[in-house]
Amino acid sequence: MRLLLMSDTHLPKRAKALPEPLLAELPGADVVFHAGDWVDTATLDLLESRSARLVGVHGNNDGPDLRARLPEVAYAELGGLRFGVVHETGSAQGREARCAARFPDLDVLVFGHSHIPWDTTAATGLRLLNPGSPTDRRRQPHCTYMTATVAENGLTDVELHRLPPR
Repeated sequence: MRLLLMSDTHLPKRAKALPEPLLAELPGADVVFHAGDWVDTATLDLLESRSARLVGVHGNNDGPDLRARLPEVAYAELGGLRFGVVHETGSAQGREARCAARFPDLDVLVFGHSHIPWDTTAATGLRLLNPGSPTDRRRQPHCTYMTATVAENGLTDVELHRLPPR
């Protein structure tokens, strides 16, 4: 099962549209995750219409229209793995322990907010993934998103994709 992970798209404030390389991943993705800060409902509509399955949450920059359609935390079981999605997880220091305590029943937590790609595993085995942002790199060298595969042996092929400068 192929996964596509993104967060912090901030459209149309940080970019006019999602980057073409990211859009090209949609047809091959069985599940698309978006960890919040969409900013516009048009991006949600686009991903809902072009995704086989969308799992998304609202972020701190999302207004009432998006909050009415998206939860603060979303859950999905895929291939026997328990996934959660949330926008904010707090500061980087202590993140693994804090998230493991907050989400003890998850195998993978997808999060956003910082625009900083992240891939770590808590002592409990919880995998934490932040795909960065495909449209607003902030202090990072590249805009990014992630892909991964759910297979019999768990989560594999986790890859951070760097986008070309706009």
